[in-house]
Parts: sequence; C-alpha cells; structure tokens
Amino acid sequence: MTIEAPDTKIVETYRVACDGGEGALGHPRVWLQIASEQGWVECPYCDCRYVHRDFADALT
Repeated sequence: MTIEAPDTKIVETYRVACDGGEGALGHPRVWLQIASEQGWVECPYCDCRYVHRDFADALT
C-alpha cells in the first residue's frame, strides 16, 4: 500500500492560511507562519507543505 505524498505549494508570503482546500470536506482554517530561516511550514491538519518562493530551489 502506498501513501500519497502531501501537496507542496510555493507561496510569496511568510504567513499563509490553510483550510484543506476541499470546501466542506476540508478542515478548520489555520494561519501558519513560515520561519524565515527554515523557509517552509507544514499544516498540522492536512500535511500540506508551504514553501516560500525564496527557498523553493533549495528544497527541490
């Protein structure tokens, strides 16, 4: 059995909102802060990874 990899989204701000993106089937909206030294943050509900555009090349 394989587990599908969580989404990775490149963003332009260090503060992002995540609601699961599936309307009523998503999760409560949470605001996430990307640490400027790390460059990414993961949603605690859906594991979606948000990567700031300045760090996109370093993580791929």
